[in-house]
Amino acid sequence: MNIVIRVNEETKNKMLEYYKDKIKEKTPPYAIFQAVNDDTTITMYQSLKVMFQGVSADVDANIWKEVNSNSSKTKKKVDDKYLYCTSIGSDEVGTGDYFGPIVVTASYVRKDQIDDLKKLKVGDSKKFDDEQILKIVPKFIKDIKYKSIILSNEEYNQKYNKDTNMNKIKAIMHNKVLYSLYNEVEEKPQYVVVDQFAKEDRYYEYIKESDNVLKNITFMIKAEDKNMAVATASMISRYLFLKEMDKLSDFYHVPIPKGAGANVDTVGEELVEKYGKDVLDKIAKKNFANTQKILKTMIF
Repeated sequence: MNIVIRVNEETKNKMLEYYKDKIKEKTPPYAIFQAVNDDTTITMYQSLKVMFQGVSADVDANIWKEVNSNSSKTKKKVDDKYLYCTSIGSDEVGTGDYFGPIVVTASYVRKDQIDDLKKLKVGDSKKFDDEQILKIVPKFIKDIKYKSIILSNEEYNQKYNKDTNMNKIKAIMHNKVLYSLYNEVEEKPQYVVVDQFAKEDRYYEYIKESDNVLKNITFMIKAEDKNMAVATASMISRYLFLKEMDKLSDFYHVPIPKGAGANVDTVGEELVEKYGKDVLDKIAKKNFANTQKILKTMIF
């Protein structure tokens, strides 16, 4: 699937910041950048046309269409019915990182907890650096009911194939934590919100073989900014992801970088040289283009 949109200068800068860790070294002619985000390749041209290619091209394109539209108008007020309410929300971290696990978290936030969370500036985890995440999350995590799944790359590599792409893996993980948490809480939420990564019908298609499926979900673009349960889930997922990355760094005796850029390839080469190419089965998402770059430079 190929989709092309045109963006303005403000949206261009937002996209450069958002994809900075996923930008490829080489770009096509006349392109400002090319990045790979899960199953979608994003190419921005000097004309400010942006091409989205891949399974989730429509989802990614729609996200940036909305951002572009909002940046050209007066900012819309956040819909209070999703912000000031008791809700369950889910979000994931690690899907764009070559090293490290995928972490999906569902959080339950009561309406009476929202003001305290806002005072801690809880929001989209991508807006915080690692140090801020490690400082803020311990201040609220004990007061929030949540469920998390940490999928190691060894498990990811076993699951990923032509019939099970990244979005299907994410959908299965989201459904598991949402279903589990929803059935644990006594006071049921007004809304269950998922930060949209696939269209609603596709999401349910992905999880049709699951034994337990949670229905009546609200799928929302940029949900971390509109719903506090998703925001807390985003930050908790990032917190757990950073802890797992620290464990990997300690185990392999080398700082393990995030993202999928050139520095990742350098560390990948170092790890393969030290531990053999099979180390990538355990520590990396092998379907990423980084794998070919790393192994191409090695002599076995």
